[in-house]
Amino acid sequence: MLLNISNHPSAEWPEAQLQAAKEQFGAVSDLTHPAIDPQADTDEVLQTAESYYIKVRKIDPHAVHIMGEQTFCYALVRKLQQCGIPCYASTTRRQAVRISDTEIRRTFEFVQFRAYPASGV
Repeated sequence: MLLNISNHPSAEWPEAQLQAAKEQFGAVSDLTHPAIDPQADTDEVLQTAESYYIKVRKIDPHAVHIMGEQTFCYALVRKLQQCGIPCYASTTRRQAVRISDTEIRRTFEFVQFRAYPASGV
């Protein structure tokens, strides 16, 4: 099972992303990404990562899809990798169309799940 920790619930993923997740990981489950206060210091972020690490270990997924606030993701990915849980980011192809001088429409097309490099790389 792939555990999705992001601001995008799997129920809202495009069909291609859901299909890829099911083919690669079987099922998908969601754990809401925490709201990280922009005023939080590093210790607060590390505490949040620790609490999520405990939650993830209790769920015991085969892999984790993690996207969101960068320092939180970095801290949690490192902890999960150290215990052997592979972590993935989703990659997209960004397309932008200028609608007017003040408006741009952006769309994102799912491409793949990319593994986070192993810690220490």
